Amino acid sequence: MTVLQGDPHGWSIDVGGTAVAIGVFDGVHLGHREVLKELASTELPSVVLTFDPHPLALAAPERAPQLIGSVGQRIEWLLDQGVDTVGVLPFAQVRDWTPQAFVEVVLVNALSAKIVAVGEDFRFGRERSGDVDTLRDLGKNGGFQVVALELLKESGNHPISSSVIRELIRSGDVDRAALLLGRAFTVRGPVVKGDGRGKSIGIPTANVLVSSAAILPGLGVYAAIIDGRQEAVVNVGHRPTFGGGDVTVEAHLLDFDGDLYGETLDVALVKQIRSERKFDGSEALVAQIHLDIATARTLLGGD
Repeated sequence: MTVLQGDPHGWSIDVGGTAVAIGVFDGVHLGHREVLKELASTELPSVVLTFDPHPLALAAPERAPQLIGSVGQRIEWLLDQGVDTVGVLPFAQVRDWTPQAFVEVVLVNALSAKIVAVGEDFRFGRERSGDVDTLRDLGKNGGFQVVALELLKESGNHPISSSVIRELIRSGDVDRAALLLGRAFTVRGPVVKGDGRGKSIGIPTANVLVSSAAILPGLGVYAAIIDGRQEAVVNVGHRPTFGGGDVTVEAHLLDFDGDLYGETLDVALVKQIRSERKFDGSEALVAQIHLDIATARTLLGGD
């Protein structure tokens, strides 16, 4: 397993040919996995090219989406799917390359591509001037074939896409999002000091600092699994009972007693228990949290 980053002029894979897929691959969802199956079927070493940052973050910041996963998570998910090499292209550098320069530097010189798989709506090069037909024409001299793939569709004939999954996450429908992702929606971040209010009411929480570039689910309380093993109840919200404020992610780990400050946690949100609401005081809130904990245990298969 190899990860290539930085200036692609310095990349080199000496394997006698590769099968390459190009795209953002945010979330590495079931649709993306169909592309990866296409690579695996070629029996050539597989390479996935992704971009950092998301192209819209530079090309049209007002339309740039918050992401399902960080670049680090994306790399991990791709490697977990058996991809041999992940190449992270610095979009600020390659955005103004002509389609021909992109093909020569990245696909031909660096990766020795023999097969290139892209979505049927793929665009590349300066001002998105290249499309699938452009890529096919350049492939004739570059020594590679192009496979244009349709979006995988779910029941009801709706395409599986990162944008659809983001909408599900924003609405709090994380269990439906998980079906399209092929795994639970997971936020990642370090545990930082909070105001200690959870501890003061007998329900200590780990405050997880999530990147502003990452998407957060609809405000509310969720049953969750931390780092693949630890059951938890997670609140995503403004804490309106205590006067509100910025949105925070606070995890109460069930049957856990320890210090997590500075640790980076993966918080897999399994199902929304309830939406955020304001209570009359701390006693009413604590009573509801105990109900939330009982619900989470049931949803997560605990006692």
